[in-house]
Formats: sequence, C-alpha cells, structure tokens
Amino acid sequence: MRILLVEDDHLLASTMLGMLRDDHNTVDWLDDGQQANNAILDEHFDLVILDLTLPRVDGLDILKSARTQGVSIPIIILTARADLTEKLQGLDSGADDYLTKPFAMAELKARIRAVTRRGSGQVDGGLRVGALTLDPAHGQLRLGNEPITLPRSEYQILHYLMRHPDQVATRRRLEEQLYGWEQGVESNALEVHIHHLRKRIGKSVIRTVRGVGYLLDTQEAAQLEAH
Repeated sequence: MRILLVEDDHLLASTMLGMLRDDHNTVDWLDDGQQANNAILDEHFDLVILDLTLPRVDGLDILKSARTQGVSIPIIILTARADLTEKLQGLDSGADDYLTKPFAMAELKARIRAVTRRGSGQVDGGLRVGALTLDPAHGQLRLGNEPITLPRSEYQILHYLMRHPDQVATRRRLEEQLYGWEQGVESNALEVHIHHLRKRIGKSVIRTVRGVGYLLDTQEAAQLEAH
C-alpha cells in the first residue's frame, strides 16, 4: 500500500516510518497541515494516518476537507487529545478509526488491517483473487497451497493489482505504489518487477494494456486453480 503519514512529532514519525515500511508499505511523510491537505486532494494514497495537532491546518479540518471533496480513502486519526467529544467529532467527520497517543505499534497495525480490509475484497487470511491469496499481515503470497515469498517491490505491485482486479493500473499509479515521492527511479524498473512476478504466477495473469499499464485478469487467476 501507499500510505501518507501526517505527523509533526519527528521522533514518533521516524519510528512509525520504520514499522510501516517493514510491512511492505510505501510511506510518504509530511509534518505540515497545509501540505498534507494538498497531497490528499491531489495524489493517490491507499491510507492516510493523520495527526490532529498540526502546523498551519488542523487535522480535523483536513479530514473534513477530504470528505467534502469526495476523498473516500481510509483515514486513521492519531492524537494526544483524549477528550471523548473530540473523538466523536473526528469519527462523525469521516475518520475510519481513531487512536489516542501513546499507543502500541501492534495496535496501529491491527487498525490498519481492519480499515483497509473493509470493502477491499479481503477475506480471512488475506486478499484473494482466483488461486492467488495475498496475506498482508505476513507479506506472503500463496498460489493454491504453495507459499511464495515476494520481494517488497513485487509484493507492492501485486497487492495493488489484486485490490483492483480487472481494472487497468497505469504505470504512474504503480510507480507511486513502489516509490512514493522518491526520486531517481530507473525507467525500466517497473517492467523488470512485472517480468519477475509473471515468472512466479504466470504470464497471462498480468496483462499488458499497451500504452497505458497493466491489469490483473481474474479469469486467468481462476484458471491457475486447475493447473
């Protein structure tokens, strides 16, 4: 997943970045409310982790703006504010979940799994398309009953394609999943990762849509069960 972390406590943010990236996520970090508001409206993320107390624009205002503009991605609020009224205000404004600082990183991971599971086609034990089952909790793919450990980049690509089966994913969107705002990406890196993925799960499962991007074919993924 591509996650936007909005947190102005740099020490906490550093800890969270390490934990989230260890779980095969691409994480972009901002510590400024105005920049975060612009990023949420202008770019694509799979999840936003949003602190409420931020410079320039308050997190609650960012949340309200996102929902007013039709941004439906999951948003988890993090805050040191323990007041029940503010918690309810955040949830009523469109937050998918709410964690009060201090919190255990294991709890944040569980909340992330819960909010991203809703409406994404995930089943108990993972994300399933045909014979492919991807377990986000452990970062592992199963082809039928065969476990396959994927490198981080291949996991990121397959995770996105399996969350959007039979939908064309553009090169730009897949590169965002892999690299976020990092610079210096090799021009053929995506093709190399797709090539290796196809060797693992079958060339016909990931179709090339010429001039646009790639698509995970659910019929071909289902056919894997017969082999």
